[in-house]
Amino acid sequence: MYILVALLSGLIVGIIDAIIRNKNKPILSIIIIIRNAFLSNFFGLTVSEFICKITNEGSIYPLSDHSLRFYLLYSALTLICGFIFIFFSSVFGGYITFVRNQAQNKSSKGTKLATVFVALGAAAFTGTLWGKDTFGDLAADQLIINLITPKEGTSDEIMSTLFSGPVIQTIAITFVFSLVAFSASEIFIKIKEKNIKILSILAKKVVCILLALTIFVGGCAFGIKAFYLINVLKMYFVQSDFIENNFVDPRNVNMKFPETKRNLIHIYLESMENSYATTDMGGYMDENLIEPLTSLAKEGFSFSHLENGLGGPVSTTGCVWSVASMVNMNAGIPMKVPSGGNEYGSADNFMPGAIALGDILESQGYEQTLMFGATAKFGGLNFFYESHGNFNILDYDGVKEKGWIPNDYKVWWGYEDDKLYEFAKKELTRLYKTGKPFNFVMETADTHFPDGYVGPHTPTPRTNQYANVIAYSASETEKFVRWIQQQPFYENTTIVIIGDHLSMDTKFFENFDTNYLRTTFNLILNPAPTVSDIPKARMQNRWWYNADMFPTILASIGVKIEGDRLALGTNLFSDTPTLFEENGGKEGWKKINDEFNYGSSFYAQNILTGDNAAFDTKNLSEYKN
Repeated sequence: MYILVALLSGLIVGIIDAIIRNKNKPILSIIIIIRNAFLSNFFGLTVSEFICKITNEGSIYPLSDHSLRFYLLYSALTLICGFIFIFFSSVFGGYITFVRNQAQNKSSKGTKLATVFVALGAAAFTGTLWGKDTFGDLAADQLIINLITPKEGTSDEIMSTLFSGPVIQTIAITFVFSLVAFSASEIFIKIKEKNIKILSILAKKVVCILLALTIFVGGCAFGIKAFYLINVLKMYFVQSDFIENNFVDPRNVNMKFPETKRNLIHIYLESMENSYATTDMGGYMDENLIEPLTSLAKEGFSFSHLENGLGGPVSTTGCVWSVASMVNMNAGIPMKVPSGGNEYGSADNFMPGAIALGDILESQGYEQTLMFGATAKFGGLNFFYESHGNFNILDYDGVKEKGWIPNDYKVWWGYEDDKLYEFAKKELTRLYKTGKPFNFVMETADTHFPDGYVGPHTPTPRTNQYANVIAYSASETEKFVRWIQQQPFYENTTIVIIGDHLSMDTKFFENFDTNYLRTTFNLILNPAPTVSDIPKARMQNRWWYNADMFPTILASIGVKIEGDRLALGTNLFSDTPTLFEENGGKEGWKKINDEFNYGSSFYAQNILTGDNAAFDTKNLSEYKN
C-alpha cells in the first residue's frame, strides 16, 4: 500500500511535467516521469518526517503499515512538493513565463488583506510546529498563562530557536506570497511552442485570496488541535462545581503541630522522571540513569501508582509546568487561567484567597527561603512566594545582590546547579543558626529542555546529552542529601524530593510507547515519627497528583490534620483515599482532569480573589512530641 501510494503520487507529478516539457521525444518524457516521481516522493518524505512530523507508530521511512490518515496526508504533501518543483523548474526552463500587465498594476485591498491572513496563518502553523517540537504537549492553560505572566529570565537557547524558527519562517513565507500577490504579471505556459495564458491578473488575485484563507484557516485549525485550544472554550464558557464541592478550606481545618517544630527541605528536581530508571524498576531505560536517587529511595517513602516499582503523581490540567507544579504542591489546587481582571503577574494578586503551605508555616514562626538559578520573576513566582509566606528569595538576582556571582554572570537560565548546591549549603547553615524552625525550598534547572545544560564538571560517557545531564543531576542531588544528613540539624529535618513535572524534551521521548505512563520521581526522607511506621501497602497502587503533596508534606513534619484533607489534596500517609481513588483510580484521574478543564466560579471568587492575610490561626495548636 505504501509503495502504491508513493508510486501513484509520483507518476501524477511526473506525467504533468512531461506534458509541459513534451517535444515529441518519448524517451525524454519517460526520463522526466521517473525523475519527478523520485524527487516528489523524496521531498514529500522529507517534509512529512522532519517538518510536519507526520508519523504513525515510528518513522515513516520503513515500509511498514500506516493509517489511512497517513496515506492521505503523505499523498497530498508529495503532490504539493512535486507541483512546487515543477513550477520552479518550468520557470527556470522557460516553460512558464510572466508577462506584466501595465493596465493592472495597482494592488487591491483584497490582496493586502490576503497577505495579512497569510502572515497570521503562517505564524500559527510555524509557531505550532516550534511549540510542539520545543515544549511537547503544551496544554492550553499553560500556553495562555505563560503568555500573560512575566517572561523575564527565559533561557537564551529557547528564545534563539523562537527567532530562527517561526519568526524567520513566517517572514519568508509572507515575503514569497507578497512577491506573487502584488506583482502585476500574468502567467503563461508554453506547450508545444504555444504560449497559453493560465492565470490572468484577476484569476491570480482570486487564487491568492483563496490560498491566503486556506493558510489562515489551516494554520489556526492546526494550532487549535495541537494545543488543545478547544479547552479554552471550556474554561470560559462551561462551568463545573467539582472544585467547590470537594474543596476543604484550610482555614476551617484543625491542625496540630509538634511542640518541637521540624525543619523542612523541599527539593524540586527539574523534569526528573521515573522513566529514567530501568524497566524492571518501573522505568523505561536499559540503563538506570538515576541510580543514586533510586538507591536513596530505599531509605525513605515514595508513593507509586504501581504494585511494585517506581511510580508517582499523574499529570493534570493546571499542573504541568514548574510554577503550576509549585502552586499545586503548596496550595493543593490547580493553577487555572485567570479571569475578571485577576492575574498572576503582579504583587499581592497571585491567588490572594488561597492558603498555602508557606502561610501556615509562617504563622508558626518558620524562617523561609526559596532558592533557584533562574529569576523568580519568571511566571510571577516571586509574587506567589512573597505573598504566601514572605519567603527570602535567593534567585539569580538575589545571589548577585549578595555578591555570590558577578553581575555579568549568566549561564543557562541564570546560574548552574553546581553553584546552586553550594549556595544552598550556605543558606541552610544560616537558617540553622537563626535558631528558628526553617522551610527551605529549592529547584534545580540543569535538566530543563532543550537537551539540558552540560557544565564543566558534567561527565559525558553517553552519546545522548540529555542522558548525561540527567545522570549527573541525580548524582549531585544524592551528594547534597548526604551533606544534609551530616549536619547537626538533620535529626529534626524532613527532606522532600520530587520532580516538578514531566520533561518537555520531546526528542528524548519520541520513541516511547504511548501506553507507558510517565510519572515524576518522589521521595520523603526522615519524616516525623508520627508517620514513619505506615505499612508498605499504603505507598503502592496509589492514584494521586501534586496537590496531594500539600497535606502530605505537612504530615511529614509531624502535623496532625483533621480529616487528612486540605484544599483538593489528601495526606498520602493516611488511609484516606485521594480524590482520584474515590472516583475509580485511573478512571477517576481522567474524570477529574476533565473537570479541571472547565471554568469554576468558586475558584474565581475565592482563590483568585480574597485575602490570605485574614488567615486565623485559631485552628492551629500544638502537642507534645
